[in-house]
Amino acid sequence: MKYLAKALRSRYWTPGFDYKKFIVHVLSRIGVRDGDIVVLSEKAISVAEGNIVDESKIKPGILARLIARIWMRYIWGYILGILCRLSWRTIHNLRKYPVELGARHKQLVIEKVGPLASLCFGSEGGIDVTNLPYSYASLPLKDPVKTAEEIRDAIRKYLGKDLTVIIIDSDRCYSWRSFCISPRKTFVKGIKSGGIFAYVLGNALGLRSSPTPVAFSGSIMSLEELLKISRIAEKMRGFGAGRDVWEMARRFGTTIDGVTWSMLMSIPHYPIVLIRRAVD
Repeated sequence: MKYLAKALRSRYWTPGFDYKKFIVHVLSRIGVRDGDIVVLSEKAISVAEGNIVDESKIKPGILARLIARIWMRYIWGYILGILCRLSWRTIHNLRKYPVELGARHKQLVIEKVGPLASLCFGSEGGIDVTNLPYSYASLPLKDPVKTAEEIRDAIRKYLGKDLTVIIIDSDRCYSWRSFCISPRKTFVKGIKSGGIFAYVLGNALGLRSSPTPVAFSGSIMSLEELLKISRIAEKMRGFGAGRDVWEMARRFGTTIDGVTWSMLMSIPHYPIVLIRRAVD
């Protein structure tokens, strides 16, 4: 199956942004057909819904501090980072992992997802700080299936078209033949949740990785096609201000917690990707 894909440029979705109205508006301008697929960023939706936490207000406990100072700097910086084939740039950053900021972040992960998730380098249960300002972190959607259905209903109501809506997260999903595992929880049947073990094994074994489909609403498709569409969408969308907080800070010439809303709003974002199955 071949696909046509188009990433739709947007302003940065700040808290309170009416993203459903915006999605309908941009789709109405380009013309959609029944059967088209809309792939959306979970993080963008979470931020728009105000589903974010200011980590500067979090007081880390002893466990979070130990994870930030010892586990991240030494276990990830010298053992797991190499085992997982992380880039040397990332390994260097891990060896200088910010203890205070990192401890606050790990405390949030412990409270919201659990201690095991806090042991991950990334893919911490869907909690993310990349492409967010200051010390904010986005949380995973509470009911992504409902969100996908509401967006699909809005498109059908105002445009009269029946589309499939997929919500994806940049956290990696690893697959081998019919086996598929992700470090985070997902509402897609066939994808198992494996926490840090999924992340380490997936990278160490070099399994094929994709963004994690969190939920979808619409026509039934195989897991293989769902993962393929997620990869296409990620390739079209890019990584916004950066792949991680270090890259984001370097882009804007500031500290990890020095990125502002205006900085993020100064660059193009592509939270929506429209995909169409090509007809020979």
